[in-house]
Amino acid sequence: MNPADLLSAMKRTVEQLAAYNEMAKALTSTLELREVLALVMQKVSALLKPRNWSLILQDERSGKLYFEIAVGEGAEALKGLQLNPGEGIAGAVFSSGVARLVHDVAGDSSFAPRFDEASAFHTRSLLAVPLVARERVLGVIELVNGPTEPGFTHDDLTALSAIADYAAIAIENARNFRRIQELTITDEHTGCFNARHLRAQLEQEVKRSARFRHPLSLVFLDLDHFKSINDRHGHLVGSATLKEVGDLLISLGRHNLDAVFRYGGDEFAVMLIETDTAGAQVIAQRICEAFRGQRFLREQGLDVALTASVGVASFPEHATTATDLIRAADFAMYAAKGRGRDGIAVAEAPSAEGAPREVPYARSGG
Repeated sequence: MNPADLLSAMKRTVEQLAAYNEMAKALTSTLELREVLALVMQKVSALLKPRNWSLILQDERSGKLYFEIAVGEGAEALKGLQLNPGEGIAGAVFSSGVARLVHDVAGDSSFAPRFDEASAFHTRSLLAVPLVARERVLGVIELVNGPTEPGFTHDDLTALSAIADYAAIAIENARNFRRIQELTITDEHTGCFNARHLRAQLEQEVKRSARFRHPLSLVFLDLDHFKSINDRHGHLVGSATLKEVGDLLISLGRHNLDAVFRYGGDEFAVMLIETDTAGAQVIAQRICEAFRGQRFLREQGLDVALTASVGVASFPEHATTATDLIRAADFAMYAAKGRGRDGIAVAEAPSAEGAPREVPYARSGG
């Protein structure tokens, strides 16, 4: 190597080391997952300057891989796609935990062309590096080049591997932090949010709704004759029923808009953002119909039918504070029970004193 090339190589090495040091400081400066992912995106773009690349993570519930970040030509088409571990070169890298540098994907049997077909991009060379933290693969960073672009080199592989090492640790730390946060707001039996989180979230949403003059609704529901399940089959089966109810309610919600809470016992609540009374009634009706069409506890060898009594209250029509909105929805739910259960009741307008009117129904717990 001549002196000029040696000097250039040394300069590049010093710049990379400085960049790695900066990246390490940045990625350890936050425990918010969104911020960590934004930093990864920024550092990959700054250090390697790829035109097309993606960060692929594993969904912790389904086990499938998805495109958390996709940059470049056809990137938007990739963001809705999923792949199985082992599928394609990225899936193979995820399953093996071993990085791959492929100069021409046409000669690689692992290559999955469906992603090129979806993005209308023609891949020639590809570089994929696993994100490994504590001997567990979290995902893959993948760089792709087209036919007119230069292929990736072993220097690129070394640089991307260093980025992946830092990124994996940061992502793992952020996920652990998020899990700890979720434990404080999640009901351990159902996976729904807990009552404390309902009160906190409702306070925020009432303020936001008042500020922007958006409606906000709360649906309260109580399982009809739930006590008979505990009496007949025991509390373990009762807890399994509550878990299935929580899963059903979550499946009915609008993603990132509705939140499901276990309020206590066999009472649940659904917070409906930017939804007025009429819209909340539609969702409440959908909940009642879903219960009528669902059979519970089949995995336990049982076949249990279950219905719910549902109350609806809205801000600002029925209440102007979070506490009063909960009370109004609760009273409406007991009104539905008083009318014969398996139905819906809407809260009445507040009394002159500003509180919801009491419902003449004894709370018998079912």
